[in-house]
Amino acid sequence: MADAPQIKVLGISGSLRRGSFNTAALREAMRLAPAGMLIELADISEIPLYNEDIYAQGFPPSVERLREQIRAADALLIATPEYNYSVSGVLKNTIDWVSRPPEQPFAGKPVALMGASAGRFGTARAQYHLRQSMVFLDMRPLNRPELMIATAQKLFDEQGNLTDQTTREYLRSLLVALHEWTLSHRK
Repeated sequence: MADAPQIKVLGISGSLRRGSFNTAALREAMRLAPAGMLIELADISEIPLYNEDIYAQGFPPSVERLREQIRAADALLIATPEYNYSVSGVLKNTIDWVSRPPEQPFAGKPVALMGASAGRFGTARAQYHLRQSMVFLDMRPLNRPELMIATAQKLFDEQGNLTDQTTREYLRSLLVALHEWTLSHRK
């Protein structure tokens, strides 16, 4: 893929925790990105709780900045933790803000999902719930390969580096598939 067309991917972590395995997985994705792919990380830490009264006055700067980043990206890479069998409140709140009209930027956007969890199911349920939202938002989720990183505490070191070669290969496969998926959806 040395001569592959360039695509810009925006990575969004659904966790604000400093030692987040999901943010660490996105950083690893940046290192493993195939030729022709540039991954940038979004910062959702300043997005306020969604409030219709605030929205009536316009988008807060942090929300408008993220909406612009999503518009400018060719694709998204979302890393979601799993809280109570679903996506984190932070990620759901971010999606709720960004998806408000006018011209919600998720429509038609190719997206790949992944998630890391300390549990044995590795965010399977959270990813399923996130896919349900994607249908409503008219996104273009990549169906395969899937990446659900289970028992993440055993696969990342204390500095947040992914130490498991098998997981690294799965992540690399996800990125290659996202690159191809994104090119197939270019207008």
